[in-house]
Amino acid sequence: MAVKETNILNRLYFVAGCMFVFALAVVFKLCSIQFIQGDKYRELAEKRTVKDFDIEPNRGNVYSADGSLLATSIPKYDIRIDAVQAKEAVFESHLSALADSLAAFRNTSASYYKNSIRKARKNKNRYFLLARDISYSDYLRVRNFPLLKLGAIKGGLIVEQTTRREHPMGEIAARSIGYERIDENNYATRVGIDGAFGERYLKGQKGKRLKQKIGNGQWKPIADFDQIEPQDGYDVYTTIDVNIQDIAHHSLLGQLEKYEAEHGCVVVMDVKSGEIRAISNLAKTSKGTYYEKLNYAVGESHEPGSTFKVMAMMAALEDRVIDTATVIDTKKGTKYFYGRTISDSHRGGYGKISAARTLEVSSNIGLATIIDDHYSKNPEKFLNRLSQWRLDEPLGVSIIGEGKPDIPKPGAVNWSRNALPSMAYGYNLTMTPLQTLAFYNAIANDGELIKPRFIRSVKSFDKNIEVFEKEVLVKQICSDKTLAEIQDILKNIIIRGTGERMYSETFSMAGKTGTARTDYANNEEWRKDRKYISSFAGYFPADNPKYSCIVVIHKPSTKVGYYGADVSGPVFKRIAQKIYTDTPIIDEIESLDFHNNLVESDFEGYYEYARKYKKLMPSVIGMPAMDAIALLENLQIKVNVKLRGSGTVNKQSVDRHQTLKPNQTIVLEAS
Repeated sequence: MAVKETNILNRLYFVAGCMFVFALAVVFKLCSIQFIQGDKYRELAEKRTVKDFDIEPNRGNVYSADGSLLATSIPKYDIRIDAVQAKEAVFESHLSALADSLAAFRNTSASYYKNSIRKARKNKNRYFLLARDISYSDYLRVRNFPLLKLGAIKGGLIVEQTTRREHPMGEIAARSIGYERIDENNYATRVGIDGAFGERYLKGQKGKRLKQKIGNGQWKPIADFDQIEPQDGYDVYTTIDVNIQDIAHHSLLGQLEKYEAEHGCVVVMDVKSGEIRAISNLAKTSKGTYYEKLNYAVGESHEPGSTFKVMAMMAALEDRVIDTATVIDTKKGTKYFYGRTISDSHRGGYGKISAARTLEVSSNIGLATIIDDHYSKNPEKFLNRLSQWRLDEPLGVSIIGEGKPDIPKPGAVNWSRNALPSMAYGYNLTMTPLQTLAFYNAIANDGELIKPRFIRSVKSFDKNIEVFEKEVLVKQICSDKTLAEIQDILKNIIIRGTGERMYSETFSMAGKTGTARTDYANNEEWRKDRKYISSFAGYFPADNPKYSCIVVIHKPSTKVGYYGADVSGPVFKRIAQKIYTDTPIIDEIESLDFHNNLVESDFEGYYEYARKYKKLMPSVIGMPAMDAIALLENLQIKVNVKLRGSGTVNKQSVDRHQTLKPNQTIVLEAS
């Protein structure tokens, strides 16, 4: 018995000794944490409950040339409340009034908010949502509600701000104006002007805000600590003219819809400065509508077709291998080149015609003959001329994603004996629409090749941060003699060439039509469903030009038409007329199919009578708003339009046939 008691005591002593040692270890560890490693653990605890969060700055605005807003950052606010923060007496005294204010703000019952906030306090919810994604004006209103106006410490107010990028012009030029988006992997997608200048100018600098963790992965701003305010981005002023942009957009859209085309683009450029006044890129959706999908004008390289014949002709004229009177035999519409047949669209051919006439009628055989006869033994001479004009390299524009031209050279996979004659009429090479336009602009600009420019300046308030000046790429692309000859030919193309349907006695234009086959690699499939690229490049007025313009429309329905003069030419003509003439082009009304219930002779009669006597009001019901404005303003009638530039006119304040009073204003309503 004594032995057993002794064993039990030994075990107790052993357990007591172990507990004593464990207690010493605990005391030692506590002392170590408190006095030796205390700073380390306090810092770690603080990091887990309090940390800095980035405050995103407001992105700079993007403006048009006249100061109209194209893109802006709109602040949005989430309003929350720390339901535990306010003292009981303060909470109870303000709860009913807060619920009433929220109910009036959201058009909801006050009892709902009163019960919800009281429940949040009971559940110790320190991050209860009151309003989400509200505007700045609503934010100012809500923060002055009872309890919330006491602030973060006394009332528990929590405010979180985000920004949203808005485009006031909607879909018009949305892709060219662009954006910069950062995904969850911190990968940036940048397009257009906004994307090109985002990192350098528009982005701004982030601020810092201290927040405290309040559980469930939620963080609450700490109001007692100073925050580093973000620095908003600079504002970018573009070269875009909103009126010209609107004209270009709707002119292109109407033609794409009429011809059921896949996609298209239009660019309008100021001849002397190289500033882009308008750029529109529209693609067809599965539902048959059109939107800005990609920046085709800048990024899409394709075979230019007959618009490149101007470059080929200029090379031959500048190298003096021909003159404009040189006789070229175009045969009877077909000619063999190295085992391959080249044809002209004119049945029976043109026979023997002058070199100038080959370009006026856009003879494939004529241009192929000129280039093959004079450069086949020395193709580098022709290619070097194109290189001098920088046609084989990108323009280096500011917008990201510029396409690269491809002009083959001997030794390349796409070089053969047929390469030169094919290139002469715009095949076997690729260029972007903007690169083609830049060259035509040089012709209009007395030979000076300018880099197209999208930006005028970068500003902070009224202070210039950077100003972008005109950049000359080639001072003189050719001699004055060659330039004068090609300018005459481009004018004659409109008067008596492939663009003669665009001719107007009241307004002069110069340019070149283009029709190129596409998707023809599989000839059998192509014959079943032929696809074309229709284009027109030129400038206006023909003498002392102000603007250059290119229109490219891909894959119009061949059931309606596909030649450049029919598809793209009317868009060019309409843009030119709307921008720069004082006299409406009457035949445009019928050709663009406005469906305004006016026969051409009737409308023309009203125009001539009203123009002479300024007394009668014509009907503009059913016309696109921009066309109605152009017509009435050219009749010296004052116009006030709701939703100017979009939709069709469905109401006019003065009926047709009514006599107009002096200085009377007509009010139009557009859908």
